[in-house]
Amino acid sequence: MSAKAKSKLTPEQRNATLRRVLEKIRPYGFFVVCSLIVAAVSVAAQLYIPILCGSAIDMMLGKGNVDFNGVLRIVVEIVIVAVVAALAQWLLSVCNNRITFSVSRDLRNAALRKIQTLPLSYLDSHPSGDIVSRMVADVDTFADGLLMGFTQLFSGVLTILGTLLFMLSENVPITLVVVCITPLSLVVASFLAKRSYKYFQGQSTVRGEQTALVNEMIEGQKVVQAFGHEAESLAAFDEVNGRLQSVSLKAIFFSSMTNPATRFVNNIVYAGVGLVGAVYAVAGGITIGQLSIFLNYANQYTKPFNEISGVVTELQNALACAARVFELLDAEDQVPEAENAKVLETDGHVELKDVSFRYLPDRPLIEGLNLDVKPGQRIAIVGPTGCGKTTLINLLMRFYDVNGGSIEVAGNDIRSLTRASLRGSYGMVLQETWLRAGT
Repeated sequence: MSAKAKSKLTPEQRNATLRRVLEKIRPYGFFVVCSLIVAAVSVAAQLYIPILCGSAIDMMLGKGNVDFNGVLRIVVEIVIVAVVAALAQWLLSVCNNRITFSVSRDLRNAALRKIQTLPLSYLDSHPSGDIVSRMVADVDTFADGLLMGFTQLFSGVLTILGTLLFMLSENVPITLVVVCITPLSLVVASFLAKRSYKYFQGQSTVRGEQTALVNEMIEGQKVVQAFGHEAESLAAFDEVNGRLQSVSLKAIFFSSMTNPATRFVNNIVYAGVGLVGAVYAVAGGITIGQLSIFLNYANQYTKPFNEISGVVTELQNALACAARVFELLDAEDQVPEAENAKVLETDGHVELKDVSFRYLPDRPLIEGLNLDVKPGQRIAIVGPTGCGKTTLINLLMRFYDVNGGSIEVAGNDIRSLTRASLRGSYGMVLQETWLRAGT
């Protein structure tokens, strides 16, 4: 499947990915509840400060009418409320970080466990660089989007709802000005979010291709230099790099347009509140302090829309990356062992009976192979590259299962044996060295 095809997820696939993300979050429901509670406390404290400021302004209107005791009392209240808001923000950060990095840890653990159960055919048909990209880069991007969602989305929604309630309690007509203009901001954000999701998904896919290509070139650098293939390698990298540049520019363009577009609409809201509020203040409908409260609320009301628009963009990117990780987790496992699988007690007798095998359905490789190896015999498998020498070893150790016939060791079909006992009975020297950390 091409990168372009992979980059397009249907709304159903997107919703399915979101549901699976929520399932991953469910074990940390306690921290989610705590996050919601402290977010509500933080928002309530921040929204109460403009009311205190408005009351202080009304106490200072008119020459010689300043109520210093009242203003001092309000200043003390503002300090207390600000401390409560700061403490709630700190607790919110603790809860959100715990949720985000616990989920990303679980995803990485699940991905690594999945690799242990995948058949060799999957690992042979998927570039190792792409698998690494899914486990590292995609999980990191997912974690960033999830953290931003918890940090700003909850608080943003609560701020919008809380601000509306406070404004409705003060003056309904001025609040209606805000409510009528706000949907325009939502329309703009929704339009840009749909465009950015498609390109972020493509960016994630092409980035995986690039990682796989770099990994391949580094591991095979000796071969590249031996055959003078440097120019072709650079050309292949330039092609992938060019596609990554193109899709990244489109993704960043649409995502970067979201914030300024919503800010423009929000400035219209602020201007509308100021104009209508000034008319009401001149007519004596509200005090100057109340006008100050409304202007503060208009600013606080529109600010979350700017943040949420950015969060929506990041969440689109996070969902695109999560879909790639779930694609790895959903890959079909290797054929499970039989329930009554036996532990091999080998006597050195190996027999291949009418064995047939093919990697691809339309490309047969081994057909009707029969071989009877007695205990103590030494067998050399000789042939040109691609004739099936390594494949035969893969079949003997059951990295692949035969398509036809059977392989028996000590009179037992290897499919009836535990993989651990079967593979533990062989001595195998790999064609390539593998150095683990610490060796």
